[in-house]
Amino acid sequence: MAKPSSWIPHVEAFVDSSRPPNQHAASLDAIAALMKGGVLTIEELVREMELYLVTTDNIIRSRGILLLAELLSRLMSKPLDISTIHSLIEFFTSRMADWQALRGALIGCLALLRRKDSVGMVSINDARALARSYLKNLQVQSLALQDRKLCFELLECLLDKFPDAIVPLGEELVTGVCEAIDEEKDPRCLILTFRIAEILLRLFPDPLGPVANLAEDIFDILGRYFPIYFTHPKTDDLDIKRDDLSRSLMHVFSSTPFFEPYAIPLLLEKLSSAFPIAKVDSLKYLSNCTLHYGVQRMEKHAKALWSSLRDTICACSPQEYLFSLDSQDTVSQGNEVAKEAALCLHTILLHFDGLQCDLMFNLIIEDDELETIFNSVSCERHYKDFPIESWRKLNALASILSVSAKISSSCCSRVFEKFFSRLMIIMGISSGTSSLHCYRNGNPAVSNELSFGALCLCVELLAACRELVMNAQLKPVPEHDKWCCMLQNVSSSLAYAFGSGIVEAEFCAGMNQLTGRADNFTTARGLEMLATFPGCNFPITEAVFENILMTFMSIVTSRCEDTFIWNLALKSLVRIGAFIGKFHDSEKELCYTRIVVEKIVSLLPVDDPALSLSMKLKAAADIGTTGLSFMMKINVKLEEAINTEFLKNFGEGSHPKAAENLIHLLNCYSKRVIPWCHENGNFEEVASSFAINIWNLMEANTDFNIGIQEQGLLDALAVVMSLVVAGCRDEYQNLIVQKAHAILSSRPFFELMDSELSIQLEGLLPSHYSVKFCCKDEWIIALFASVVTALRPQTILKNVKAILNMFTVFLLLRGHVSAAQALGSMMNKWPTKISSGELSDTCNLEEAIDIVFKTLSVLSSGFERKSDDLDDNHASCHPIDDHNLVQIHAVVGLAWIGKGLLMRGHEKVKDIIMVLLKCLLSLDSPYNLPLSVDSMHDGDGKDMQFLLAKSAADAFHVFLSESDICLNKKLHARTRPLYKQHFFSTMMPILVSSIKECVSSNTRSILYRAFGHIISDTPLAALLVEAKKLIPSLLDGLSVLSVDVQNKDLIYSLLLVLSGIIVDDNGKEAITENAHTVINLLVQLVMYPHMMLVRETAIQCLIAMSALPHALIYPMRLQVQQAVSKALNDRKRPVRQEAVRCRQAWASMASRSLHF
Repeated sequence: MAKPSSWIPHVEAFVDSSRPPNQHAASLDAIAALMKGGVLTIEELVREMELYLVTTDNIIRSRGILLLAELLSRLMSKPLDISTIHSLIEFFTSRMADWQALRGALIGCLALLRRKDSVGMVSINDARALARSYLKNLQVQSLALQDRKLCFELLECLLDKFPDAIVPLGEELVTGVCEAIDEEKDPRCLILTFRIAEILLRLFPDPLGPVANLAEDIFDILGRYFPIYFTHPKTDDLDIKRDDLSRSLMHVFSSTPFFEPYAIPLLLEKLSSAFPIAKVDSLKYLSNCTLHYGVQRMEKHAKALWSSLRDTICACSPQEYLFSLDSQDTVSQGNEVAKEAALCLHTILLHFDGLQCDLMFNLIIEDDELETIFNSVSCERHYKDFPIESWRKLNALASILSVSAKISSSCCSRVFEKFFSRLMIIMGISSGTSSLHCYRNGNPAVSNELSFGALCLCVELLAACRELVMNAQLKPVPEHDKWCCMLQNVSSSLAYAFGSGIVEAEFCAGMNQLTGRADNFTTARGLEMLATFPGCNFPITEAVFENILMTFMSIVTSRCEDTFIWNLALKSLVRIGAFIGKFHDSEKELCYTRIVVEKIVSLLPVDDPALSLSMKLKAAADIGTTGLSFMMKINVKLEEAINTEFLKNFGEGSHPKAAENLIHLLNCYSKRVIPWCHENGNFEEVASSFAINIWNLMEANTDFNIGIQEQGLLDALAVVMSLVVAGCRDEYQNLIVQKAHAILSSRPFFELMDSELSIQLEGLLPSHYSVKFCCKDEWIIALFASVVTALRPQTILKNVKAILNMFTVFLLLRGHVSAAQALGSMMNKWPTKISSGELSDTCNLEEAIDIVFKTLSVLSSGFERKSDDLDDNHASCHPIDDHNLVQIHAVVGLAWIGKGLLMRGHEKVKDIIMVLLKCLLSLDSPYNLPLSVDSMHDGDGKDMQFLLAKSAADAFHVFLSESDICLNKKLHARTRPLYKQHFFSTMMPILVSSIKECVSSNTRSILYRAFGHIISDTPLAALLVEAKKLIPSLLDGLSVLSVDVQNKDLIYSLLLVLSGIIVDDNGKEAITENAHTVINLLVQLVMYPHMMLVRETAIQCLIAMSALPHALIYPMRLQVQQAVSKALNDRKRPVRQEAVRCRQAWASMASRSLHF
């Protein structure tokens, strides 16, 4: 056991109120640690602290009791015996009357009440005694906020964990709780009081109990809070939202049926409020109370409920017809109050049953006002002639009828009997199917123009009964149900009328674009509703279903001039297909495949002029997403189209638009087909088949009549190849690699790419250099590079030494970044250990790096040594006009190789960094570099030397930036945690030191370019740690880089970094120390002419700077205001808007100083 002398000083430190809070916390932690470790027991602590707990000194006593309470709250999991718990709770209960020590007493009681039974709990008798003391001694509303909050937490704990102990207190408890919560206003306490009230009310369900007797008084206290208005300022750091309070109060209202006589009238009254939020809350509360009060209590309010809900829906429904191509739902997009009222009506009708339901439903069906609205809107012919009030009435009536019909089959039948038959008469639709065969001049026609009002109501009723069937969990609806029989009798005629309406409206759309929009949408939606009933309750025949599909397909295939109706028809077909797939309707699937999918497939040959290629691909991709079998059919035809266009591109007499068409096909394949298959199945079969097929085409084509200048086509093909390979497992990747390698190894140039290539090159370059790349070779290498970048680390490559040499030579001679990216990817994924069973041509990572470095060095130096020997004929046929470009290509290769090594954390990246640093400093003095930088001083050597240094600086951007096409997570790159932060901390001292020592302005600019790339690509959290050291260099870099227009993107990136430091609390100190320099720089960038985003961000930074200490920035205000005044006339609106905000911010800062 610990000696008192070892811990008493901690007690004295805590009890001493003059000590700072951090010492109090440290003393508390020290004592708690001793008690958790068993060195000190609670009994010993209380015994030694006795004087502190009972002294007449109010401050010492309150601090002593608080210490004991805080220790107990930290020892809630430590077992205590029953007698100890009894003594402690008894002590804290007695302290309830001691208002000076109340906070410690409350915390101590809470700590003991919250203990679990396994470690010792407070007994029921002690809990009851505590409750009595609480009710007798505490005047909660007279206490401070924190003490009130503790009181409410204690009361909630008693009610929740010890109901058996406090229920016997009966009316004393109820009145005491009411007194405690009455007039509470703070949200943090209100959320607790509502929870307390809910628990309390549920504890007394007896109709003769205290809650029933005092229900009116209790509701009078709680009802004052409805509706919740949240008036706390936004600056308050509160986690509690208005919705949280409203939801808690709603649970209180519905927690006891004894509130029904008082709550329902109040809620109905609030429906007439001028505030929409009060109406929404009233409707939510009505729905919830209906579910909990019971039908017998709610029955007497039926008439008032219906009247209020009808008036609310009619008054708050939208004043226009809302529709969206992406949704079948029209009503739900309307006003929130109307939506909530419809939901409330649905809840009430659904909860009422038997006679009560009939009573409520009769009120709706026989309502005179609804009848008047129906007669008014159903006869409106044209939606464009609708007055605003008619729109509101139409939406309201549609909502009410839709809700009523979805309740049950019997309710749906009553709605159909009352309204549907009359709608059919108004629309001129009769039963039977003969109208399906009625044509006029070969086109569908109807004798009478459909009334738009009746059309909308009819479609809403169709949607309602369809939802009714679907919500019945696909159980067959009895065929003798009235609504089902009525719909089946007119379904054929109705489908014909809808089809005629959409086709005819589409015919006249070209004459008047304002006519037919809503008509088109409504008739299309009607056809969708008819076509998407579950099979067991299908109201239309197979012939009618086929006719619906053909109606939509006729628009998709031949009516593309009106994009609105074309998209409408396509989305309708997509939703029908998705419905078929969801419900596995085999009969409909056969029809859909025959009429829709096969027709769409037949459109894919790009030579068909009836439809543009972009529309064909959109239709094919959209239809394919409705089901796996459909997508497989689309995929087969899409591959055939790609094959056809591929041959057109590379054969003799290639079509001028063939490349453009093939790019469209490849983009559709990569952006729509492949991602969908990856999510829904069959990806690897589709992906591997596509990849191998492309390689077969490359192998089979001998003409290859295309130049490497078709870079867009090659890029699109490489993206698809990379995407399909990356998503495959190892075995499928091995198949693709084997095929690609077989084609690659058959090319003549590949024979030279052996391990001794560098020796051959040293003696042969360039006059006898025999490696020549034709166009087909370049395409094969580029595609193979896209395969390599997407491979998993486990996938095996053959002839890796030859492949390394090939990519290196291809990079240097042609300068293609894809080869550099492939090298970087290989270095990143190279296996750490090579087993003895691997192929004989395999090497370890260090050997691979040496192979690449040696080839880079020999090639880059060999070109220079031999360049003087080239005659004019050789020079004209050689693919590189300026051999010095090889140096730049080598730097690009080093950048991607370095990125791969850096991401995996390999030490060899240091050698690459040293080469790049020498290139950066080469403008001051030539070095004997592996890349022969010293050879670039003849003729245009200065320009080439600057380009080389610039490429070296940009290499640092490659190191740290995120790439979409190489070395990322999707392409299975190895990534060392925090590699960017580690690189930043390593490079910053080196670069900053080099900048300080630099005397050349050109070199200084290049060094700052490298510095900027590292800063802009490093996570902000790492920069904030070094903000004080970083800010001066960052500001100097922005000033230097702003001179050259080519640095504008980098300047914007650095400004974003600076803005992040300014607004972050961890960077405020560094910004404050350099405030004047920062403001001076930002003022200059406000007028930066080359990029709008730079000007906008600079002004935003100035706004943030206005929050710095007044005395520090006040002297700069005139300079800032002058710059901002000029920005008010900027040609870009975003800059002018930010300038206004900045002027206001700095003007308010000046006014604050004047006020001060």
